[in-house]
Amino acid sequence: MAEKLGRTQSFVAKYEGGERRLDVIEFLHVTAVFDADPCDILSSLVIVGACAP
Repeated sequence: MAEKLGRTQSFVAKYEGGERRLDVIEFLHVTAVFDADPCDILSSLVIVGACAP
């Protein structure tokens, strides 16, 4: 994953392990690398209540 994103493994491991959060631009880059729809991912979080205030 790190290679595809052009980042170091330690950088990726930090957000994989929850030590840091992705900003919006990083999130969009990750979804593009994995050919995922960011809107689908975000809407699924809202449906399960993960984005509740």
